[in-house]
Amino acid sequence: ESANNLKAALCGLAVESVVKVTGTVRKRPAGQENKLMPTGEIEILAQNLEVFNICRKLPFEMKEFVKKSEALRMQYRYLALRSSQMQKNLRLRSQLVMKMREYLCNVHGVDRYFQIARCYRDEGSKPDRQPEFTQVDIEMSFVDQAGIMALVEGMLQFSWPAEKGPLQVPFQVMTYNEAMRDYGVDKPDTRFNMKLIDLSEVFSSTKIEFLRSALSQSEGSIQAICVPSGAKHFTGKDLDVLKQTAKAQFGQELSLVLVRDDGTLKSPLKKLLSVPETENLLSRAEAKPGDLLLIAAGSLRVVLPLLGNLRLQCAQLLESHGLSLRDPSAFHFLWVVDFPLFLPKEDNPEELDSAHHPFTAPRTEDTDLLLSEPHKVRGQHYDLVLNGCEIGGGSIRIHKASLQLHVLKNILKEDPSLLSHLLEALDSGAPPHGGIALGLDRLVSVVVGASSIRDVIAFPKSFRGHDLMSHAPDT
Repeated sequence: ESANNLKAALCGLAVESVVKVTGTVRKRPAGQENKLMPTGEIEILAQNLEVFNICRKLPFEMKEFVKKSEALRMQYRYLALRSSQMQKNLRLRSQLVMKMREYLCNVHGVDRYFQIARCYRDEGSKPDRQPEFTQVDIEMSFVDQAGIMALVEGMLQFSWPAEKGPLQVPFQVMTYNEAMRDYGVDKPDTRFNMKLIDLSEVFSSTKIEFLRSALSQSEGSIQAICVPSGAKHFTGKDLDVLKQTAKAQFGQELSLVLVRDDGTLKSPLKKLLSVPETENLLSRAEAKPGDLLLIAAGSLRVVLPLLGNLRLQCAQLLESHGLSLRDPSAFHFLWVVDFPLFLPKEDNPEELDSAHHPFTAPRTEDTDLLLSEPHKVRGQHYDLVLNGCEIGGGSIRIHKASLQLHVLKNILKEDPSLLSHLLEALDSGAPPHGGIALGLDRLVSVVVGASSIRDVIAFPKSFRGHDLMSHAPDT
């Protein structure tokens, strides 16, 4: 074909049309190379063109920088999968799974098993959840908590993508009480500091009525977080949002203390604070000029989660104002252990419910407390956290029928006959055993920096369980 005809035919085709070009591959002329393309050093001197399929007008441009809603990308998934980022995500996912299989196949046996399983669960509509997901499920006998944790660390180190840098093991370990005390959540993001500060001692003799009232109640406490440069960067609107979050989500008032450049305070509390209280407050919080203090007073059960929530919110606000707090290329793995085995029921605090599930074994040294003070018992439950996201959880299980029966009947007030098959199995010589499940989609989404797990699943479902591309199910 003549060069002019070839050029006219190619220029007349819509983008994303499928063609076959026959010609001579040669180096591009000097100065015309494109280092951003894998084929950027070559070109084809076309001799013939065959059109396999002409593309219709598409619902969106096939360019990475063109923003498309998640619903649109799910509806036209066959187009979204042409995205280089989606293909990169799915390739990394595939490589990670293959390496995990290779590692686990080398350690499995009759007394242990693993599966990479597709699961269905009634999940909410959060970006890190969907009804259909994949998990790496590991179960082992004759194992303890340390053994499970070491196995998972070895598997992740072996399968970790090389381009993300080496993974250091063992991972940091933190107790549930330490996580709540320092971060206000049981899945802390340890890439940045901004820990919670206990100010109860600072105000132990205060004359400020609402602070005295808070300290007088059961589990009463005064807690704070110091936001570096918060007074300098946060707008009035930002501060209002923080107060609204405290009020709307936690039913709690929030006291703001801004430290001016000259070290003086800007706060409704200023005129109520004595000179020693002001000095002790700034010293305990290590507050500097330009910092912001968020102070909450009340029950620890409310105050700690409140400030844990605001800590993350403040990090987002600081980053929106150009400050760098959370390194997106850093991966901070963390084990959270020693969770309470039981928690008070929300509708009836006098009764107890399982914090994890009713089959979790108590810590050996806490077993005697099951008979006298079960609310103080710690469980052999462990969560794996990555950059503030829970990516896995498991436990060592109860393996004695008598202990399992006591938990079900006497503590949880459940009908043990519903689990008679389990009790009979445990009474037939069941060995000590435990396991863990890792959320594969969530792990990969954190590794690649995706905002939603649906960006690392080839054909995800909506939060209502629908496939927006095929309109299934149709009822």
